[in-house]
Amino acid sequence: MSFIDQTPLGQTDEPRMARHTVLIGVKLRRPGETWFTSRVSNLSETGFRLHSFVNLKPGMTIWVMFSGFEGRRATVMWTKGAEAGCMFESPLHKAIYEHIMRVSAP
Repeated sequence: MSFIDQTPLGQTDEPRMARHTVLIGVKLRRPGETWFTSRVSNLSETGFRLHSFVNLKPGMTIWVMFSGFEGRRATVMWTKGAEAGCMFESPLHKAIYEHIMRVSAP
């Protein structure tokens, strides 16, 4: 099941931005905890699919840090096993998004 097919918290009729397949190592933390290594497997300016051994639940606030950037706040929208669909608190700036996509390209 793709991220687009998942029903998020606070479901809306607004269309989602297309996600692009990537494989990016990131740092992840829950509030008040230390950073853990995780991976992002798809990304858009508004959200991402996370693969992590960290126990996450829908509605949980997390911080994700892409290499070279400060941590960004996001909300877990859904989980399935070790995967989680997350939405950034505020969208990535287009230049930041394009940089992340460029450096993650094979």
